Amino acid sequence: MPNEFDLIAKYFTRPTPNTDLGIGDDAALLSISTNNQLVISVDASVVGTHFYPDCPAEFVGWKSLAVNVSDMAAMGATPKWITLAIALPEQDADWLTGFARGFFACAEQFNLDLIGGDTTRGSLNITVQIMGEVLKGKALLRSGAQAGDDVWVSGLLGSAALGLAHLQNKITLPDDVLEVCSNALNQPQPRIALGLGLLGVANSCIDISDGLVGDLAHILQASGVGAELDLDAIPCLPLMKTAMELPVYQQAVLAGGDDYELCFTAPADQRSRIKALGESLALPLTRVGQITAKAGLKVMHHGHVLPLQIRGFDHFA
Repeated sequence: MPNEFDLIAKYFTRPTPNTDLGIGDDAALLSISTNNQLVISVDASVVGTHFYPDCPAEFVGWKSLAVNVSDMAAMGATPKWITLAIALPEQDADWLTGFARGFFACAEQFNLDLIGGDTTRGSLNITVQIMGEVLKGKALLRSGAQAGDDVWVSGLLGSAALGLAHLQNKITLPDDVLEVCSNALNQPQPRIALGLGLLGVANSCIDISDGLVGDLAHILQASGVGAELDLDAIPCLPLMKTAMELPVYQQAVLAGGDDYELCFTAPADQRSRIKALGESLALPLTRVGQITAKAGLKVMHHGHVLPLQIRGFDHFA
């Protein structure tokens, strides 16, 4: 059986054109561009919590990296480098081949260098650290929302949550909708180009990982403001619109999580610029509410305040 270093060489060693020194020494060497700040984030993906044991390895590989890339998008940063620490219960060549295929497909799409990490034996656990760059003082933050800002979201919300609900036998989706929802759940598409396009446009930004109401709440808390959302304006699959009176669909669109779209706020005078940005990226950008001076979050549905018993995902709730 190959040892740890053979495993790294076979499955995880790739060229690193953005790096001075990558895998092979005790640490990597990087050069940061002049006038840039280093942006760093880390996420863990744990079997049984973030993915089922029978989830195809290629999807696990893609998503374990994509969720980190999404954090870079939310900051308006250009991702460049990643490290990977992975615990494996055993050396399974088929699983490792599939994982590496999905992981590096995502890395190649976003021009990322894998520059180090660790492998060990244990329950399946994948931890990815990502590093990127942004011009000093220009990063998108959660703390910049202003009263009167529009609240925007990218893409469609709730699709991944519906895909998960189908897997959990809570609902049954038609085949065509299931394909869309499964893709959203297994292979989220980080919005790097959107984040870069929002620099100098948006006042605040966050990626939607734990659900719209939970993640928007982080912006509201950091900025000391409130918000009013229009449930009927939130973009989602047509099936969800027709069934929105059902709690499972409201939960999916408001708090289902795993969307990895961006939620951002911007002044009303930026509407035409944001519309043009969405058109240039072929990505729907939808205005779903407004920031208010009064703290708290209200969700309106058919002109009435929706009782908010919905929360974003919390690992320890």
